[in-house]
Amino acid sequence: MSDLEAFRAEARAWVRENAPHSLRGTSGSGPFEGYWGGTKCEESDRDLLRWRDLGIEKGWTAPSWPKQYGGGGLSYEQEQVIHAEMKAIGVPRPVAGQGLAMFGPVLLEYGNDAQRAQHLPGIARGEVRWCQGYSEPNAGSDLANLQLKAERDGEEFVLNGQKIWTSHANLSDWIYCLARTDPNAPKKQMGISVILADLNTPGITVRRIDLISGYSPFCETFFDNVRVPVSNLVGEENKGWTIAKAILGHERSSIGRSIARQPGSAQSDVVARARKHLGVPEGEIPDPLLRDEIAALGMLEEAFHLTLARNQQSAESGTPGAEGSITKIVGTELKQKRFELGMKVAGIQGLGWEGPGFDDDDLEYTREWLRSRASTIEGGSSEIQKNIVSKRVLGLPEGKK
Repeated sequence: MSDLEAFRAEARAWVRENAPHSLRGTSGSGPFEGYWGGTKCEESDRDLLRWRDLGIEKGWTAPSWPKQYGGGGLSYEQEQVIHAEMKAIGVPRPVAGQGLAMFGPVLLEYGNDAQRAQHLPGIARGEVRWCQGYSEPNAGSDLANLQLKAERDGEEFVLNGQKIWTSHANLSDWIYCLARTDPNAPKKQMGISVILADLNTPGITVRRIDLISGYSPFCETFFDNVRVPVSNLVGEENKGWTIAKAILGHERSSIGRSIARQPGSAQSDVVARARKHLGVPEGEIPDPLLRDEIAALGMLEEAFHLTLARNQQSAESGTPGAEGSITKIVGTELKQKRFELGMKVAGIQGLGWEGPGFDDDDLEYTREWLRSRASTIEGGSSEIQKNIVSKRVLGLPEGKK
């Protein structure tokens, strides 16, 4: 038995012995499923909190991070084994969120020792929640067009401007921002820096944004003469674009993987929904065209999981490259196909919003279907991802402008 297989047996035994039974089968164990934490968290589920504490004690909230930062000191391959064993029984990760999935890994690579010591342990313990300050009203897909100003004033930066679509800013403690520190840089990508800010800093205002689904994690975040210490600059001043792309790589890969769930789950969800609404409790679903659509969804899902497994086996580290855009494209489109097909089999029962005549599951499904429309936009639209794949993965020349 290889060392990794021996570790797999150890991890499987620990997860199955310690994971609370009430949490099993409730999650696909993606990077955004589980206890997000932070000072504004009011979590009351005792089993989820106990699972968090066990993960912290074991060092398995951030398995591959160094132990001095609250991690487990394990290899990337061992970390993937742990996550696979949690996913196998449908239990969430002990701690989840942007800090672990996106910002923490990049801070490990680009931050300095003081920044790592200040921020990483709180992320690993779920004590501090982070959000991302990237998009602006005129800098969405064209992210480098951002205009949030960060002007140097002695040992402080003074921030003025706005961010939009700031996911969970109202529940977060800190934000990592892209800011323009040199407005006269010859190219838009130059003159951008990554700056950290405590959301309790005077001058920061957060406002919720409502979505059509009736639920929204999104916010607007305003900066009005916000002063942060220069020590909150990550990496070199005016050279933050490389760091920004690294964070985006983690984000896009995480979005795609979080949608993956268990192999066959998307197809089985639609089958269950078809049986419910078509009155076919068992046996063959009578509509051959519907059967064909469900089978096509299942084949796409299986191919997606095989690709994820192949990428995982060949990965040398936890830093995703441009291929993360493929994960993001396929994962988000798979999610949309699942919800579209689920709405189709529901017929008029999929049109409910509130009131009598619709059960809670159908009402929730309708909202999730509406929410899924944003999946191919957030984190970089599918069109942007296809451009990245064409240039950086396939090596195709850019088109003439």
